[in-house]
Amino acid sequence: MNTMQDVPSAQSTKAGKPEEFDVVILGGGTGSTIAAWTFAAQGQRVAVIDRKYIGGSCPNIACLPSKNIIHSAKVASYARRSEEFGIARDSVRIDMPAVRDRKRRMVSGLNELYLGNYKKTGAEFICGSGRFIAPRTLEVTLRDGTRRQLRGTNVIVSTGTRAVIDSTPGLADAQPLTHVEALELDEVPEHLLVIGGGYVGIELSQAMRRFGSRVSVIERNDRLLHREDPDVTEALCSLFRDEGIDTLLNAQIKRISGKSGESVRIVLEQNGVEKTLEGSHVLVASGRTPNTEGLGLESAGVELTDRGYLKVNERLQTTARGVWAIGEVAGSPQFTHISIDDFRVVRDNLAGRSHVTTNRQVPFCLFTDPEFARVGLSEKEAKTQGIPYRLFKIPMEAVLRARTLGETRGFLKALVEIDSDRILGFTALAVDGGEIMSSVQIAMIAGLPYTGFRDAILTHPTLAEGLGALFSSEPTRRS
Repeated sequence: MNTMQDVPSAQSTKAGKPEEFDVVILGGGTGSTIAAWTFAAQGQRVAVIDRKYIGGSCPNIACLPSKNIIHSAKVASYARRSEEFGIARDSVRIDMPAVRDRKRRMVSGLNELYLGNYKKTGAEFICGSGRFIAPRTLEVTLRDGTRRQLRGTNVIVSTGTRAVIDSTPGLADAQPLTHVEALELDEVPEHLLVIGGGYVGIELSQAMRRFGSRVSVIERNDRLLHREDPDVTEALCSLFRDEGIDTLLNAQIKRISGKSGESVRIVLEQNGVEKTLEGSHVLVASGRTPNTEGLGLESAGVELTDRGYLKVNERLQTTARGVWAIGEVAGSPQFTHISIDDFRVVRDNLAGRSHVTTNRQVPFCLFTDPEFARVGLSEKEAKTQGIPYRLFKIPMEAVLRARTLGETRGFLKALVEIDSDRILGFTALAVDGGEIMSSVQIAMIAGLPYTGFRDAILTHPTLAEGLGALFSSEPTRRS
C-alpha cells in the first residue's frame, strides 16, 4: 500500500524563516485533498500535511476499502445462494489473504491517481506531523527528523477522527481491532465480538458473518441504529437474525480479558443479568473522537468545543483569524461527502461569497445488504419537530425489478408535506438503496413535487421504477 510516508520530502526550512503559502492544510482527508487540488489549479501555492495517508482515511482505511471488502462478502453470499438462481455448487471457500489483496490493489491504484493529481495541479503534500507554533504558522516534523516551518495566508485544519477505545476494564489490554485492522485481516475470525451497533459495527458484522465468522454484536442501547425509525431498526434486527448474527441489546460491558486474535472473554450485564461471551477477536466500533491532540491549537488561538471538536461558526471559521476547519474534526456529520461540501463552504467564503453549513441536506447510506439509505426527515425527526406529513410506503416485493433480482427484502418510504406536494424525506431499505435515494434527493434539491415521480414514465423494469409505485400508493396521514 502506498502512503504519504513513501514520498520523498522537500528540503527542510532554514531556521527561523517560515515558507510562505497561500493555503496550508493540516490533514489530508478527502475534503482537504480536493481543496488542495482546486486552489493549486487556480495558481495558489498550497501545501498539505499528513502523517501517513495520501488522500486521508477514506481511500486508504475507511470508506472505499470497507466497501471493497463488503462487496467481496456479498459475492460470497451469492455463491452460497447460487442454487437459488439455478447454479449448482459444491462448496464455497473464503481466501482472506486474496480478499485483503484485492482491497490493497484498489488502494494502490487510488494512491497513484491521487499522486498524479498532486503532480498535475502543483499542490505539494508533506508527510509528517504538523503543529501550530504561532498564528497561521505550522512546524512539520518529517520522517527523517528534519523540520519545516510553513505559514499560510489561510490555514485549513482537517485532521478527522479516530475510533474510541474507552476505559472499559481490560479493553485496551485486549488490543482490539478497529475498522483499520479489521480490513487487514488475513484470516476469518472464528468468533468476532463486535462492540457497537452503529454504522461500522453493522457493516463489518454482516461482512464477517458472510465470510464464515460466528459474530456477536454488543449494543448498549435497546436497538441497532437506535436513532432511526423503528421499522428500520426492526428490519435490521430481523436481517441479522436470518443471517445468524447474535445481537445483544441493552448490554453494558463490565470487563474484558484476553487478547484479540487469540482468545477474548467479555463479561456484560443485560437487563440485570450478567453474561459472559467468549470469542477469538474483538472489534471496537462504539464511537469516534476528534484528532486534536498535539496540534498546538493554543498557539494559534483555536478553541475547542466541550466535546473536543474545533469550535467553528456556520462558515467553518475557527476562533482564530485565517484558520478554518472542515470535516469530522469540525464536528460536521461523519461522512466523506460532507467533508467535500465543507470544502466548498470554505472555498466560497474565501472568495468573498457567503456560504453556510446550516440547513443543508445530509444524505447517507449504510452499506449492508440490503442497503439502508436516507435523506431528509425520518418519521422520528418529523414527530419530534411537530411536522405533520403524509407517509407513502411500499415493500420491495412491490418493485418488479427487485423480484427479477431475487432481492425483495426491505421497503421504500417517503414523507410528503401535508399542505403541499413537497417531499420532506425518503428512506430506502433496499437493494441499491443508495442509488434509489439519490434520485429522490435530486428531485428534492430541484423542488420537484412527489407527483413528478408518480406521473413520470420510468424505464421498466428498473429499481427507480419503484418510485412510481411508491408515490402512486395510498398515503397515510401522520402527525
